[in-house]
Amino acid sequence: MKKTVFFAVVLTAFAFIAPNNPLTKKERKDAIQLLKSTENDLLQEVKGLSEAQLKYKPAPDRWSVEECVIHIATTEQMLWQATDAGIKQPANPEKRSEIKMTDEQIVKGVEDRSQKRQTSDNLKPENSPFKSMNEALESLKSSREKLTGYVKSTPEDLRSHVLAMPFGSLDSYQMILFIAAHNARHTLQIREVKADAGFPKS
Repeated sequence: MKKTVFFAVVLTAFAFIAPNNPLTKKERKDAIQLLKSTENDLLQEVKGLSEAQLKYKPAPDRWSVEECVIHIATTEQMLWQATDAGIKQPANPEKRSEIKMTDEQIVKGVEDRSQKRQTSDNLKPENSPFKSMNEALESLKSSREKLTGYVKSTPEDLRSHVLAMPFGSLDSYQMILFIAAHNARHTLQIREVKADAGFPKS
């Protein structure tokens, strides 16, 4: 009888220690691939640009290439801080019913440039702590290295940590996809700037 009780206690303890549903290999692979590809695409778009090209604005109310990069890095910091804070809170899988979008819908929806949106004042380039593209890129590279390493190794059940964001409820895994997709969205914006008729030749 004592042995039976002992094993029951041990099994109960392990039930609280072991994660319920850690990320699958496919989820880890997909997120890492998206994080890396969006970073690489951005780096390729800004590589070798002159100061005049970096600061060119197609119109007074539109951002330059440099401002787009600063916004990406600033927003990435904010999104990860919110995601990390959510992960450190107790899991709330009962909130999953509030999630209205699939992973694919999040990525495609965020990347879609047909719908223009206004960002909040704290995420505007002029209010960023980064004062140059190089500062922003260094932050982005460091952030991506840490984030890909985290996705690769975390034992956390990211699907069971649901965050209520201004744009809707997402689980922590989807927040990581959102970060990468937001990067892609503004890389497309950079391509639009570079395609403008007035963009400097050098």
